[in-house]
Amino acid sequence: MIRNFFVLSPRGDTIIAKLYRNDKREGAHERTHTEALFRRIKFWDDLQGSNNDNDSDGTFEGSEFVNGMNNNNISNGEGGGGDGTATSNGGTEHTTLSKKRTGDAPPVLMMPDGFTYFYIKRNGLIFGASSARNVSPNTVLELLATIARIFKDYCGTLSEEALRKNFILCYELLDEMIDYGYPQVTRTDNLKSFVYNEPIVVEASSLSNSASSINPKTASASAVHKPVIASVNATGRSLATTQNNEIFVDILERLNVVFSNNGYVLNSTIDGCIQMKSYLAGNPELRLALNEDLVVGRDGGRYGSVTVDDMNFNDCVNLMEWESARTLSFIPPDGEFNVLSYRITGEFPPPFRIFPSFEETEPKKVEVTLLIRADMAGNHFGANVIVEMRLPKAAVSASCSLMSAPGTGHASAEFVASENKIVWTMKKFTGGTEQTMRAKISLDRPCTTQVRTEFGPINMCFEIPMYNVSNLQVRYLRVAEHMVGYTPYRWVRYVTQSTSYVCRL
Repeated sequence: MIRNFFVLSPRGDTIIAKLYRNDKREGAHERTHTEALFRRIKFWDDLQGSNNDNDSDGTFEGSEFVNGMNNNNISNGEGGGGDGTATSNGGTEHTTLSKKRTGDAPPVLMMPDGFTYFYIKRNGLIFGASSARNVSPNTVLELLATIARIFKDYCGTLSEEALRKNFILCYELLDEMIDYGYPQVTRTDNLKSFVYNEPIVVEASSLSNSASSINPKTASASAVHKPVIASVNATGRSLATTQNNEIFVDILERLNVVFSNNGYVLNSTIDGCIQMKSYLAGNPELRLALNEDLVVGRDGGRYGSVTVDDMNFNDCVNLMEWESARTLSFIPPDGEFNVLSYRITGEFPPPFRIFPSFEETEPKKVEVTLLIRADMAGNHFGANVIVEMRLPKAAVSASCSLMSAPGTGHASAEFVASENKIVWTMKKFTGGTEQTMRAKISLDRPCTTQVRTEFGPINMCFEIPMYNVSNLQVRYLRVAEHMVGYTPYRWVRYVTQSTSYVCRL
């Protein structure tokens, strides 16, 4: 299936590398191939100009590989010929496809060494694998995501420092999970009986415990970053003596919204899930109750009820009481897992609305004003808000001025000339307030219709803690059987994030 597996740091350094199949075609050192892959991923946008001409070696780029599958230009997973070279109309399509290369690199790339590379990004780290065979890309990508989740369960947190301190444990996990390139055991609880190394916990900063010192009913953000097995600190002292019976529940919703230039919603969806991570002793059965008025399916919804289009449950969930009481019962497995996932389409109140205005003050000067309104209660706020607006290639300079509401914290807006965009950042965006940014843009030629179409779109990234748009609520989470002296701690958190929050200009 796969010939090797590797983990790269944000700088491109190899943290973990394991070779499962030694292919005779390999002519260079393994590190050379991973460095070439990292450069391809890191500088993907920079390659669009240099690849407008035909490549000197005639090999497939990643975009041609992906688009070629859609256009039936690839047969049996190879690029026309067995040597992986392009066979599309004398290189004409090669040039056309190279011009379309924008954004991030695709997760599947065919490199000049003849191998197909797959990768995913997790917390800045690149988890990758390569194959010389015609394998399913979805299968390999799912395997990489599973490996990243297993590393997080056993190391406590997924970071470069955690993997470097626990590299022996990571190699032990890889030996049990994958054999000769084929996945074997990929469940956290099943791996416990095969793993003998204790993880070294990465010490959290003192700032992470500030929330619990202010309010004892609030757990710190790093409280969930604990390994699923007995662990030690950097000095080798065991940390398993004072472990509480805790369970962490996250109701996570990711928004996809498209606004028109008038502020109206054109398309909107919610991808939500309920994640859990259990540290309960004895694996007791749990009961999770949701809204009593929850309706699955658009046909049976009534006014005021929480309506979702569809819902998928984990294999461990018992649905005997779901239809009657909207209650789930399950025995939580070890590690982090999704209890259920759901999807909502149609109209819902977006937390932020974007109102852009465009004015041509002079033939070569344009003024763009962005007004963003937070349509949520004042006790909620958006954290780490980033607003990006693309500018045309004719943009020479831009000056930005802000009109921030009180309590916004640090806010700034600047023109990034290398990427031709304006970046507006806000540390905190309180609900019920408005923020305005006015940008005066100078062009090197008159603002024609072609130049006007190059403005935008406007992209917004944010995270809203303790808030969800769908109003899906956890009524209670309790142990099914009454156990004397068994008092677990239950931590429930609501998080709303933006996946694609775009406004057309």
